[in-house]
Amino acid sequence: MISEHDNELLTRVGPGTPMGTLMREYWVPACASSELVADGPPMRLMLLGEKLVAFRDSAGRVGILEHNCPHRCASLFFGRNEENGLRCVYHGWKFDVHGNCLEMPNVPANRDFSSRIKAKAYRTFEHNGLVWTYMGNRAVPPQPPALEIMSLPADEIIISLTQRQCNWLQGLEGEIDTSHFSFLHLGSVKEEDVDPTNIHRFNITHRAPEYYTAETDWGTMYTAHRPADPGHLYYRFAHFLFPFWVLIPDGTFEDNIIAGAWVPMDDTHTMTTYMIWNKRTHPLRKTKSGAPIPGFEMLEVPFLPNTDDWYGRFIPEHNKWNDYRIDRRAQKSGSYSGLTSVGIQDQAIVESMGEIVDRSKEHLAPSDRMISLTRRRMLRALDALRHEGTVPPGVDNPQTYRGARGGAFVAPEGIGWMDVYARKLEESFRASGPSVSYDAAE
Repeated sequence: MISEHDNELLTRVGPGTPMGTLMREYWVPACASSELVADGPPMRLMLLGEKLVAFRDSAGRVGILEHNCPHRCASLFFGRNEENGLRCVYHGWKFDVHGNCLEMPNVPANRDFSSRIKAKAYRTFEHNGLVWTYMGNRAVPPQPPALEIMSLPADEIIISLTQRQCNWLQGLEGEIDTSHFSFLHLGSVKEEDVDPTNIHRFNITHRAPEYYTAETDWGTMYTAHRPADPGHLYYRFAHFLFPFWVLIPDGTFEDNIIAGAWVPMDDTHTMTTYMIWNKRTHPLRKTKSGAPIPGFEMLEVPFLPNTDDWYGRFIPEHNKWNDYRIDRRAQKSGSYSGLTSVGIQDQAIVESMGEIVDRSKEHLAPSDRMISLTRRRMLRALDALRHEGTVPPGVDNPQTYRGARGGAFVAPEGIGWMDVYARKLEESFRASGPSVSYDAAE
């Protein structure tokens, strides 16, 4: 467990908070590119505890502005998006994507002072289906994170957004908690049901793995290891990358190119943002008969229609207001959790902890080594930034993220776990792949 004070430090993300200040050092995924249409209506956007509006202008550029007009503080959500600017309908003041006031039509021309007015605006860029924003104080923002998946072509990437009604940290910690995989998701599967050639069967045959953990340049990493065939071990590697990224082991190491961001909307709402390579293979999903594992199908999660509310985007139909439509009959007859699909299972559990979990009530186990290590790593980074001005990991050296990949494989015993990882990474990285390149707006 951690103290109430440290829990507050880790979970609060609004302006001026230690964690909020740290997160603002990085580029943040703000929304999907598809959510914004040129000259279309502006969208309410809650991000790091700030109420913003996002819009795409006539030329296709994206603006993210504070939602209050700098004139009389009316919301620009009601504005007219037209002719390369967002016009406040209260008095007609118009702003471009950089926040510059372009027109002040209710003021006589000889008294116009639009050149001195600027709406608070954050810099943006788009890449492979996501809009990113920089909310920090640097005059020249850092480079975005050089995640492996960001070097892939746009047509090979799936973008997935899901809102969770809880603090960002408990969602992220669910992704670096590997032992729940063999229970919440695979608890109903018996050893004899699994294809003996599937390497991921060892999640079933040994449900209580041992762990190695380590701090890294990008954050933290771990591997859960289990006995495999004689003389071999089955490894599942995963990573935490500052400030809120995870590389989960949901696949075979050779092609498991995936990255998830637990982006805080505010202290009690999170937009889970995943980039997934559409050519990767999946881990254990079916029994040896070919039948799907009950509750473990990779079903497309249906969403409620998006609304214009601050919290109206990407809410699953199966949600906390209907108990995620848990099927108690299925829970008795085959599905371990009675919850449909992997995503809903994870969502139900982390939201069930409450909006911000009270970590002083925890009793951590050896299976929580990665969670404990990651919390300590975050707290040290917060302390170093607050008291010494130390730039957080990955801000000025984003290429370091290229050393991280999650996934599972079998390797011979007797080789150090970091050596095994390094060898597998070298084998698996596509040496001839495209380099990471961005066009970040100034």
